Amino acid sequence: MSEQKGHLVIIGGAEDRTGDRAILSKVVELSGGPKAHIVVLTTASSFGAELEQIYGNAFRELGAAKVTSLHIHDRLDANDPALADLVLNASGIFMTGGDQSRLASILGGSEVGKAMHRAFKRRGACVAGTSAGASAISEHMVAGGRKGTHPKKGMLNLVPGLGLLNRVIIDQHFSQRHRLGRLLSIVAQNPFLLGVGIDEDTAIVVEPNTDLQVIGAGAVTIVDARQMTYSNVNEVRRNEILAMTNIQFHLLPAGFRFHIETRVASPRAGELSSTVPQALQSLVEAFVEST
Repeated sequence: MSEQKGHLVIIGGAEDRTGDRAILSKVVELSGGPKAHIVVLTTASSFGAELEQIYGNAFRELGAAKVTSLHIHDRLDANDPALADLVLNASGIFMTGGDQSRLASILGGSEVGKAMHRAFKRRGACVAGTSAGASAISEHMVAGGRKGTHPKKGMLNLVPGLGLLNRVIIDQHFSQRHRLGRLLSIVAQNPFLLGVGIDEDTAIVVEPNTDLQVIGAGAVTIVDARQMTYSNVNEVRRNEILAMTNIQFHLLPAGFRFHIETRVASPRAGELSSTVPQALQSLVEAFVEST
């Protein structure tokens, strides 16, 4: 069971930043609402100043008491005790999009990275990330690879992430960039990982008991290979199509829940018959467009 005390808000990218901003509003709420002090980390991006303005304005307009942007773009800054102290005492920490490998290599194991863990696990701070910032939250993350409709052996590289969520692999921009094949590839070769694909303008909120809830406009795709009975991963060569049997597949629109430890999905009362087919049809349409 997780030792976390805070919440994670893991966003599939391209979240609404100018309308009702439901996902960013949830970040403010879980960070303390009108008492929130949110630190925005632009480490993953080369457009730090632009993202500072976008997210700074959004979080202030949504009621956060204080927003601090940190431009940590090298290991020297990541080990600065003063910057680590700012992160440790924040009630909310938000990581922008960009390059997740850059984010993990700069913050991983640094004083700022350790402060983020302590703030989250001991103080109950909310940690959120969008796009690259979402991928880097987990213990294992995708760090480049090839596109493709079908899962193939070796199509992706996995590297260590920031380790705030264990035994889960996050993929973002999921339906929009037709990433089902690569998520299947990951879990076929690493069945201990729960595959979670998050659409744009969609997020999962992970609670301290590792129960997650879907919020936003799209859906979340979950691939569970724990009970997989067969895979040809050890028989085929690199770049050949992978076979998988007896895997579990969940498609969860807003309001649906999933428990990471027990792997049990919980539909909203009265909405299973109407929302799931609609979300499933959207995923199928995205798959067809990619072929």
